[in-house]
Amino acid sequence: MSPQLPPVAPAVTAELVEALSPRLRKRLDAGVAKLADSPTVVDGDTVRVAVDDTTHVELHAPGGTVTTPDAIRCGCLLAPACLHRAAVASAAPIAEPTEDPAADEPAAAVPASEPAPALAPEPEPTLATARAEDPEQAPPGAEPGTAAATVAQRTAAQALMTAASAVLDAGTDGSGAVLQAELLRAAHTARLAGLPRAAASAVSVVTALRAARSADPAYRLADLVSALGDVLAVAHRVPDAEGAELTELRGTSRQPYRPDGSLRLYGLFSEPVLTASGYAGAVTWTADADGRLYQVSDVAPGGAGRVVGAADRAVRIGDTALTHRELSRAGLAVSGATVSPTGRLGAGARVRAVRASGVDWRAEPLDRLWAVPVAEQVARALTGGPGLLFLDVTLTGTVREATGDCLLAECGGVALRLTVAHDHPALPHRDNHRLLAAARGSRLRIVARLTPAGHPRATLLATEHPTAPGTHVDVGLDRLQHADLPAMSPTPASPPLTVPTPDEAPIHLLRRRVHQAVSGGRRVLSLPGGTTTDARRLGRHGLSTAGDILSELHAAAAERSRDVFGRLLPADTDRFARAWLAATRYTDELDRALCTAAWTPA
Repeated sequence: MSPQLPPVAPAVTAELVEALSPRLRKRLDAGVAKLADSPTVVDGDTVRVAVDDTTHVELHAPGGTVTTPDAIRCGCLLAPACLHRAAVASAAPIAEPTEDPAADEPAAAVPASEPAPALAPEPEPTLATARAEDPEQAPPGAEPGTAAATVAQRTAAQALMTAASAVLDAGTDGSGAVLQAELLRAAHTARLAGLPRAAASAVSVVTALRAARSADPAYRLADLVSALGDVLAVAHRVPDAEGAELTELRGTSRQPYRPDGSLRLYGLFSEPVLTASGYAGAVTWTADADGRLYQVSDVAPGGAGRVVGAADRAVRIGDTALTHRELSRAGLAVSGATVSPTGRLGAGARVRAVRASGVDWRAEPLDRLWAVPVAEQVARALTGGPGLLFLDVTLTGTVREATGDCLLAECGGVALRLTVAHDHPALPHRDNHRLLAAARGSRLRIVARLTPAGHPRATLLATEHPTAPGTHVDVGLDRLQHADLPAMSPTPASPPLTVPTPDEAPIHLLRRRVHQAVSGGRRVLSLPGGTTTDARRLGRHGLSTAGDILSELHAAAAERSRDVFGRLLPADTDRFARAWLAATRYTDELDRALCTAAWTPA
C-alpha cells in the first residue's frame, strides 16, 4: 500500500511517534504491518486510508508531500494522539527536503526579463552529491572552510550518534518504527543545524531498514552498511573537525550550478536508474572534446515502467527534441550551459541546445577515454566520482557465482568479472549478458562501473555492438537478439564455469562480522564463537590489525556490566558503535588497496 501514500516529511513522522504513549509505541510495528492490506483512495491532494470498517486516516499533501502533523487526520476516538496517524506516517515514503531551485543557478547570469531557471530533475540524493562544498553552511561570521563546528552541530551530531548506535545495537529485525522515528528526528535536527550530508545518510538508513523489514527484493545489505557507516563517521568526527574536513563532513543539500559557457558534447551511453526507494528514470552520459563527462538526467518517483518511458522521452535541456536513446549516439551543442560540480547539466531558461553529430567510440574525441591506462582509471574511480571505466576487453565466457552468472573477460592481462546492474525482469540486463556470453572471443570496447573487490570486478553498462561496427548497445535499455551475434561454429554451448575466487586476503572474516552486526544486531556478535581462530588466521596473512579490530568488536558486543545488586546494566552501545565503525572503515580502506592491486597484471 505504501507506494500509494504521499511522501511524509521526516520531522512529521518523528513528532507523531514521539507523541505516542509507551503502550502504543509497543503496538506501532503491528499497526504498520496491518496497513499493508488497507485500501487507499486518492482524491486530489487527499489520500484516504481505510484502517478498518469504521476508521479512516486522511493525508493532505498539497504539492504531493505531507509537511505538517496536522495534515494527517484520523477519525477514531483517540485522535489526535492515536496509533493510526503514527502508523500511516511510518508506512509512507520519506519525503526529500525541498529546496529553492532558483538558488542553484547563478542569479547574475540570468537576465532580469527572464524567469528564474528550472533545473533538470534531481535523482535520489546520494552520498556523492552530498559531499560537495557549500560555503553557505559555515557558521555566521566565520570564513568558509576554516570554522569549527557550531554548538548546534555538535548537539545534532551527538543525537545522530545516539540514534544510529541504537539502530546498530538492535539490527534490522529490532529496528522498528520507534527507532526509525528517532533516527528521522535526529536527521531533521542535523539538517536544521547545517549537516545535510549526515541527514541524507540517516534518511537512507531508514529507507533501507524499511526495505529490509518488508522483504523488498531490491534491498541490499551493503547499501545499509554504507549509509549507517557514513552517519556514524560524520557524527563521530564533526565535534572535533575543522577547516576542509569539516566542510566535507557538513556536505550540502543541493548542487550549485555554475555557468560553463558553450559546450560541444558527444553522446556516450544511457543507463537506467531504478532505486529501492522508488525513483526511476534514465541518465545519459556525454563527453566534451577534452574528455570531461557530463550527464543529462530524467529521474523521478516511479517504477521500472518509468525507465522505458524516460529513455524515449526528449531530454530536458534547451529546445532539442533528442530522446535519451538518441542522445547517447548523437551530439549536442549547448550555449549558456550551467553545470553542477558532478557534471550534471542544468536546464535553466537561458540554456539553449541543438542536435549535433555524434562520433563512434573509436573516433576522436571519445577514443581518448579508452586511451587512459586502466590503473589510472581505477585509481580515479576509487577516489570518488561516477566510477566509470572505459575498457577494451575480450569475452571469454561466464563464471558461476552465488548471486548468479556473470561475464568473464580478459582486460589488459587480468581476468575481469562483469556483473549486471539490475536483475529486474522488465530491464534487459540479464538477457543481454546471456547473449554476450555466446559471443566468446569477441573483442569489444565497453563502459563499466567499478565494483571495489579483491579481484577485478565491474558492472557492465554499455558495449560495442558485436556485429555492427560504429554503434553501441546500452545494456540496460537496448535488447540484443541472436541475429546480432557473430557467426559461430556449431559447437555445443559450454556451461558456466565454477571458477574459484582468486586467492585473496581473508578480510571477509572481518567484513562478515560487520554485516552480521547490521543485520542481527549486537547480540549476534556477543555469542561465543571462533573469534580467536579468525583473528589468528588474519594475523597469519599479515593482517594483525584486522585481527585486533575483530577481537575488539566481539569484546564490545559481549561486554555487560552489573550494578551493586548483580543486575545486568544496559549495554555500552557507544563503545560497540565505535568498534563497528573502526571495522567498517578498515575494511573499506583495505578493499581499496586490494582492488588497486587486483587490477595490476601479474
